[in-house]
Amino acid sequence: MHWKITLLIAAAIAISYFDRQTLPVAIAAIQKEIPISNSEFSQLQAAFLVAYAIMYAGGGKLIDVMGTRKGFASVMVWWSLACAGHGLANGFGFLAASRFLLGMGEGGGFPAATKAVAEWFPVRDRSAAMGVINAGTAVGAVLAPPLIAATIAGAGWRWVFVLAGLAGLVWAVAWLWMVGEAPVTRQDEPAGEWLDLLARKEIWSLVVAKFLSDAAWYFYLFWLPKYLYDMRGFDTKRVGYYAWIPYAASGLGSLAGGGLSSWLLRRGASVNKARKLALGISAAVMPVILLVDSAPVEMAIAIFSVAFFGQQSWSTLMMILPTDLVPGRTVGSVAGMVGFGGAMGGVAFGLVVGYLLDHGYGYPPVFAMAGSFHVLAFLLILLAIPRVEQLRRR
Repeated sequence: MHWKITLLIAAAIAISYFDRQTLPVAIAAIQKEIPISNSEFSQLQAAFLVAYAIMYAGGGKLIDVMGTRKGFASVMVWWSLACAGHGLANGFGFLAASRFLLGMGEGGGFPAATKAVAEWFPVRDRSAAMGVINAGTAVGAVLAPPLIAATIAGAGWRWVFVLAGLAGLVWAVAWLWMVGEAPVTRQDEPAGEWLDLLARKEIWSLVVAKFLSDAAWYFYLFWLPKYLYDMRGFDTKRVGYYAWIPYAASGLGSLAGGGLSSWLLRRGASVNKARKLALGISAAVMPVILLVDSAPVEMAIAIFSVAFFGQQSWSTLMMILPTDLVPGRTVGSVAGMVGFGGAMGGVAFGLVVGYLLDHGYGYPPVFAMAGSFHVLAFLLILLAIPRVEQLRRR
């Protein structure tokens, strides 16, 4: 039962990442009907991420209140309808509104996933389960370039969004049919406990670390296809041929990070050592992206793949840390705070990227910043969280 739920949640996350990739991969086709500059493209991603950040924070609390089963189904239906709505767009404003609504729905996905892991899995299995779930990001992102390219070629870009939305609605029906309520009794969250958590440096260090690391991740996620279009001269077909490779590497990273941490725990390592060692290894590979802009195409794809691998290994562990630090009744809320920080990092850095590119600075300074964020985030975690363990009430 536990692993069936894991696969269902992984499928939901795959749909989520497919949906958020629809615009970046289809952008060249969309621009033939709706002119969009680099700054406007960054604003479309900001519209998604601002709503995503707000709902990630509020959605965590919503999942705590509604319960994982009903809450997850509700946010899936919302974001699927929003995704389908992109297909009706006739201008920049309609696309921006659609992205905002998509972000509102998708913001509840990872808090629901984190809470499900805390409810259904013991500590020793949580990072492995989250690794499988986080690998869903890669499945969706790997499928997106070739399937979107094929759909554009056969039916036009508007059908990309309609079919993606339909897939989410099918998942919501399957989830409600196959999954019952969590096997633990949900407890009300004492107000004093929640206020105490808000004051803890450990929680805020996760928020800031996620702000830094997700700034890089959302840049890679949203801008890789556009980078290939603009700087490498790719067309939609060639993007479909190459762009899935780094996302496949990200899936391996999700499994590797979670799997390494769980393996260390089974070998007798403390939670503190298992989490931090895996986080440190993940962060150490990220500066390789500094080499990408001067590399030939095939080597550039390989470098992106290494960075994507490291990022999603890191991400798996960052999502499991709230379950290590706080009690189950507050996991959804804390995960929401951490996700809020990550999404706002994506908003801030995405706008910086759009400005730099439209004002002639090019990609080298962008890659230089992106390559440093995970290292800074890891140093912050080392300083602010001396031991990864359940926080005690003050």
